[in-house]
Amino acid sequence: MKKFLCYIILFVLLCFAIPILFTNKQEKQEVAKIVKNNESQNEKEEHINYDYKQYNTIKLLHAKTMQVEEIPLDEYLYGVVSSEMPASFEIEALKAQAIVARTYTIYKIQNNNEKHEGADICDDSNCCQAWISKEDRFARWEEVSAQSNWNKIVDAVDSTKGKIITYEGKPINSFFHSNSGGKTETTINVWGGDNYPYLQTVSTSGEQAYTQYQSEVTLTKQTFIDKIKEKHADFEIDFSSSNCIQILEYTDGDRVKKIKIGNMEFSGVEVRSMLGLKSANFIVTIEGDNIKFSVKGYGHGVGMSQTGADSMAKQGSNYEEIIKHFYTGVEIADL
Repeated sequence: MKKFLCYIILFVLLCFAIPILFTNKQEKQEVAKIVKNNESQNEKEEHINYDYKQYNTIKLLHAKTMQVEEIPLDEYLYGVVSSEMPASFEIEALKAQAIVARTYTIYKIQNNNEKHEGADICDDSNCCQAWISKEDRFARWEEVSAQSNWNKIVDAVDSTKGKIITYEGKPINSFFHSNSGGKTETTINVWGGDNYPYLQTVSTSGEQAYTQYQSEVTLTKQTFIDKIKEKHADFEIDFSSSNCIQILEYTDGDRVKKIKIGNMEFSGVEVRSMLGLKSANFIVTIEGDNIKFSVKGYGHGVGMSQTGADSMAKQGSNYEEIIKHFYTGVEIADL
């Protein structure tokens, strides 16, 4: 009888103990979950509040109004990335663009601080890099996709906070362009001067799929002459001569380095500028009364090709692989 009573008491104790054990376990799990969430939130807040020290804000010169606006660095980059690269591009390409734009900005501040009186950088793409306000950007996007596009841009910038591209420990002059036409170019073949060791000619696949890859410009012979004479009054050409237009030399990036037109020699870059071509990678044909230029690529061709970056991202490359493809011997570091 005593043994039977012991079993009953033990059964009653177990009935009370088991729920208590499970409750304690569940409470511990909930506590662990809360701690983990708090740690994650703290990490997120630390990430958002990245301290750039002297670069937390920049002075931006608006080229149209000549007004200078002081703006947080990454907020400025939202406007740059959304202006310079389509939001439809792959997120890894947009991240690469964010890092390139941040690096370009820091390089400008450190090396060209007297170029814009009272400002660090301007919003003219012909001088520095393009920029657009959030309001103007939303106005140009379709309403249905505007917010998701902006969120994607913000994510590209915020997820790479503080990251810049360096060569031998210093920020690089991170040039970029729309489409390389298959190969990038060195600075010496575009602007002369010294070559940058990290801006070498590299090949890029997949750019043919983009509209920027190929274009044509057709001019009448008279318009062709007039455009050149605007810059060179002593220019003359005899179209009856079989070699009146002759490409003399190409760059390593397959662009025209030197071309003879009539009685003068020009660089491919100068011809591009005079005639409004999208690239110095072109061939020329004379068709009756017209001069036709078949062009590959869009832009000066130096540094990162934006469509090339998107093509690489589509093939599985991340932002670091993209950047290290277009800039030779560089590292990605925290500012």
